[in-house]
Amino acid sequence: MSRAWLKAALDCLAQEAARSADTHLLRLDLPAFPGVRFYFKDEAAHPTGSLKHRLARSLYLYALCNGRLREGQGVIDASSGSTAISEAWFARLLGLRFLAVMPACTAPAKVRLLRGLGAECVLVPAGVDAEAVARQRAESEGLCYLDQFGLAERATDWRGNNNIAESIVAQMAREPDPESAWIVCGAGTGGTSATIGRYLRYRRLDTRVCVAEPTGGAFAEGWRRRDGEARASRPTLIEGIGRLRVEPGFLFDVVDEVIEVDDGDSIAAAWWLEQALGRRYGGSSGTNLVACLRLAAGMRERGERGSIVSLLCDHGERYGETLFNADWLAARGIALPDHHRRLADRLAA
Repeated sequence: MSRAWLKAALDCLAQEAARSADTHLLRLDLPAFPGVRFYFKDEAAHPTGSLKHRLARSLYLYALCNGRLREGQGVIDASSGSTAISEAWFARLLGLRFLAVMPACTAPAKVRLLRGLGAECVLVPAGVDAEAVARQRAESEGLCYLDQFGLAERATDWRGNNNIAESIVAQMAREPDPESAWIVCGAGTGGTSATIGRYLRYRRLDTRVCVAEPTGGAFAEGWRRRDGEARASRPTLIEGIGRLRVEPGFLFDVVDEVIEVDDGDSIAAAWWLEQALGRRYGGSSGTNLVACLRLAAGMRERGERGSIVSLLCDHGERYGETLFNADWLAARGIALPDHHRRLADRLAA
């Protein structure tokens, strides 16, 4: 590897990180939960529109510093879309070819975004392992396989370096309840929950970690049984989470709770977030919100006060033809008015 090219690539990533301001932490007070303050970290504000911007930067740094990515080498990864979009953006920044291996059911807007960034999209049908396809293409074509699912928790610096956990803790410092009762996130690679859980322990904080998971997702069953071989019992419409299997980056022992959320409830919550915050967010943000409301209900019943922090994961505009399309939902058996009513009941209780 050319050390001159390596230094230039690392300088490029450092400059990008310096130019990127931290994401906003939005506060939301809900009358149904007196004494409980809700905060949502707007990760959609990143240049690539999702929390995966942080992960993509870390994966490139990991590949470069471990000698896995060389000058002129192409890059490939398996993704449901958001990670691939961030990886494609960084590949363009570094002048590298990028291939995204994704399920054919990925939201069309994500595919268009990727192609607009110059990425090559490899869409695989249901039942085909996108990771296996990416790994095979990497071997046969000499590409660098970024391997988000295998490397997410080790590529991210969980002790700090402006990771998402450090950012949340710093932003909460001047709030009425600076040490939040819960931080809620989803699990795709498992890297986010691992980073947050490790950092909270490193800082000796009592804040607990809750993973919000689509009903029947592998992480929920695996966490309950501490079973790394667990498999999902049903598919989900929520992209980015609800994996078919427990990924190696998911650390059981740094997660304090897993809450399962039906797809319809997640989607209704995503629609509600647009009304509450004036901006559209994806389905996993809705999953997080429902989990927050359940935790808050428990705090209310026990007479507890405090704060709950969660993540707004990606732009909802990416799902205009799917999760925010009534006809698309109806074709998949989602009776949205029923889920809206159920969410309204939770917010009014």
